[in-house]
Amino acid sequence: MKSVGGCRRRWEWRRCCDLLNGVECTKGEDVTMDLLKLISPTIDYAEDIMQFRAELLEAKDADSFAGCGVGDASLEECTDIEKWLNALSRQEQQETCPEGGVPSNFYLAVRVSDNKIIGGIDLRHHIDHPILGTWGGHMGYSVRPSERGKGYAKEMLRLNLLNCKARGIDKVLVTCSRENPASEKVILANGGVFEKEIDVDGDYIKRYWITL
Repeated sequence: MKSVGGCRRRWEWRRCCDLLNGVECTKGEDVTMDLLKLISPTIDYAEDIMQFRAELLEAKDADSFAGCGVGDASLEECTDIEKWLNALSRQEQQETCPEGGVPSNFYLAVRVSDNKIIGGIDLRHHIDHPILGTWGGHMGYSVRPSERGKGYAKEMLRLNLLNCKARGIDKVLVTCSRENPASEKVILANGGVFEKEIDVDGDYIKRYWITL
């Protein structure tokens, strides 16, 4: 078995992201991407956060800002990074979470090789909520338009499932639109088991459960 240091960037075994934990790996499937890590946003990433936001705005996709916060913590509405970071911090605790919401964490998916933001993903601490428990699920995610189609979404979900497990969430609801086969593939690749499809204002949403 080769050590992590011997692995080539584009020929990583999918668990090579455990590089951060000093785990060994071996040459495996070609995931055509670099290693990622999920981190909490900080002011150090302010410039790249706004560039990431600008790309999402320009793409104008229906789900461009999925998992990127709501209300004061919405990246789509962000014009002041410090205020946005403070809003995210308030959302992390039940005591300070805005009324009508659930506590959650937002993570930046950062590429290890160049420290570039590849996407964003959130983790809702529970789904005891009329929307989240029906079609919102435990998380949503967005990948930077210029970095799509490289396997990053699959790895972002995998890493966030580790966060779920660390929080004691052993059954995770992840959803996607019937019209989003790429997202469905990401869910299936991470062990998603189809439960049912529901009609949400004319958009058919597929519910998948991932057991950890």
